[in-house]
Amino acid sequence: MAWYDGLEETRVLVASSDSSAIGDDTGRLLQLRHPKTGDSTSYLLINGGLQELNWFKQSYGSWFMGDYICEDGGLYTATPVDPVFILLPMFDQARMKNGNDPGKFRQLDEIIYIHDYPGYRCLSTVAESSMQIVCDFKEIGSTKFFRLNDSKVLAWMLCKVQQLKQTLVKLDKNYAARSEKEILADVVMILGEYLADDPWCKVLCDNLRLNMVEAVDVSDMKIDSVDTSTPSSFNPTVQEQTTNDKRVTRSAKPNKKAKVETNSHSIKDMFSRASRRGK
Repeated sequence: MAWYDGLEETRVLVASSDSSAIGDDTGRLLQLRHPKTGDSTSYLLINGGLQELNWFKQSYGSWFMGDYICEDGGLYTATPVDPVFILLPMFDQARMKNGNDPGKFRQLDEIIYIHDYPGYRCLSTVAESSMQIVCDFKEIGSTKFFRLNDSKVLAWMLCKVQQLKQTLVKLDKNYAARSEKEILADVVMILGEYLADDPWCKVLCDNLRLNMVEAVDVSDMKIDSVDTSTPSSFNPTVQEQTTNDKRVTRSAKPNKKAKVETNSHSIKDMFSRASRRGK
């Protein structure tokens, strides 16, 4: 994996690829803002779709690639993510909404221009096709202008709730025994990892009649988080530190107790005594 400029080390990446999709199938790494935290995060643009980059590494491990051994045994995985999640904060800010004023229509190139984040420029086609579901837009000549629509955003979020709710029930049979409110709380908690608390999580919880504090609070959860925010995440040294700092899903094994030696002797002493007896 050498899509990032200046990256020389070999890495192993597992990503989904749709052969029927239209777009560049070679893949390209982009540094974008995380929609929840605003931190710099790595994403993969491939076949016209956006995928979220995650990283996993055990304490010890390497990859065998033919006659070559990759010292870094870390595994990168890229999973598809709805670009609306990633672009929503930008479109919300760009409309410059004030009170009940719905805001202004803005040209797409203006919306996706973020200083120090040139990767957004690569999402022009993706943004134009995906953001129409949550935006009002109009065309003047060959130019399209977009303005985020709160009602459309809410409808989109409710659709995500229903999709995720059905998926959870299929993946885990235990959800069949849980109440509707408990399932919805879990769904909102998952979606809340990609949505700003104010206004989106608040609006969603109000519509579903959920307590936002209970639904969005993940302080008690242990999540195996991965910092892929900067190109330094491909640095084995930084990776090892990340592994040590955030290895929270594995159960901690107690340190082995040192064996207490009782009447023990070294191998050298045993042979010395045997040689003396033979004389």
